Amino acid sequence: MKTDEQFMQSAINKAKEGIKQGQTPFGACIVKDGEIISCLHNLVFENMDITAHAEICAIRETCRRLRTIDLSGCIIYSTCEPCPMCFSACHWARISRIVYGARIEDARQFGFNELEISNEVMKQIASSPVEITVDFLRQESLELFRFWGESGQKAY
Repeated sequence: MKTDEQFMQSAINKAKEGIKQGQTPFGACIVKDGEIISCLHNLVFENMDITAHAEICAIRETCRRLRTIDLSGCIIYSTCEPCPMCFSACHWARISRIVYGARIEDARQFGFNELEISNEVMKQIASSPVEITVDFLRQESLELFRFWGESGQKAY
């Protein structure tokens, strides 16, 4: 059986693919019963859709593949703390666990227009049962921002 580290590494690798394709440094991998259901990078520029964050894209793909909007029992591995929109989508989809690397404030430091509302705060406000694991492979996730910065792209 694969480990949390291997699933997060899949998200990191997907984010690197996205950077090479002109996307921003974010990746997300959704797993159910130890199997990857979807693993996508940010598609904002490719789709010209500001909501096409890696987590949203992965949730959409997982719902299609599983033919349900109830993702109970799924875990999402995200290279960065989900923004409020992405956390809300995880909550509405009933994702059981969020595992993330870098934090929202890290994204802001690299120029991204993030709302500074942590997943822990949103969890409390919503009385959400989602389990949250923070700073998982944090250094590897931060390295994505550096790799992206070296590519000469700009934050949105």
